[in-house]
Amino acid sequence: MLVMIAEDDGLHRSFARTIVERLWQGAVEVIEATNGDEAIDLGIRLAPSHVVLDLQLPRATGIEVARALWSRRADIQILFWSNFADESYVRGVARIVPPGSVYGYVLKSTSEEGMRSALRGVFSEGHCIIDREVRGIQSRVQDRLEGLTDGEYEGLIDIALGLTDKAIAARRGLSTRGAQARLKHLYEKLGVAPDGTGTDKAGSTFNSRTRAIYLALARGMINIDALRREQEKLDDWLAAGPPAGQRWPQ
Repeated sequence: MLVMIAEDDGLHRSFARTIVERLWQGAVEVIEATNGDEAIDLGIRLAPSHVVLDLQLPRATGIEVARALWSRRADIQILFWSNFADESYVRGVARIVPPGSVYGYVLKSTSEEGMRSALRGVFSEGHCIIDREVRGIQSRVQDRLEGLTDGEYEGLIDIALGLTDKAIAARRGLSTRGAQARLKHLYEKLGVAPDGTGTDKAGSTFNSRTRAIYLALARGMINIDALRREQEKLDDWLAAGPPAGQRWPQ
């Protein structure tokens, strides 16, 4: 049994390794990666069957590592391990899990026994083990009435990055009206009124965009790590330049 532990913090890496080696004494080989690029390289070269994967790795995120590994072998069992249960991470994991794959998502605040149970459940018993807090966020994301659609979530990211309606339309391949409709639905889901109108208790006290960003941050729907990654994607989009015959929106 070959297990890879991908974790940049030495104490957490040692903690996970100790539990893995005690659970499968004499029947496990452990390899370690301290950043995302190294995890992808070791995962491709050595093909571990089981992975303990920090979501906040430097160089390449845990989401990017898992996507790279699962694109080659969908049967790899991955236990995501994170300090956060933010919606951005939950959505990121949900988007890349292959059908039928076995995985887990536990928080680093879990007890040693909780970590032991998660490792046994995913690696030995083939169960998907999801932290209760993460389960709650998954339910909210999947709720069609209250959860944000992928399009609405993209709109949230775009306004958090400071894009105008026209820029959102250009980036997402929408008309300006389409981008505005997406934002309108986003505001409704968050309980934010369009500027000066609607059912927001504070009426026109708030600017819709900044209020939506605040509520999303307060509810853990976005975080600075997610926004940094999205800014990198935006930089790549801007660097590519507009399609032939078009100009960037002013």
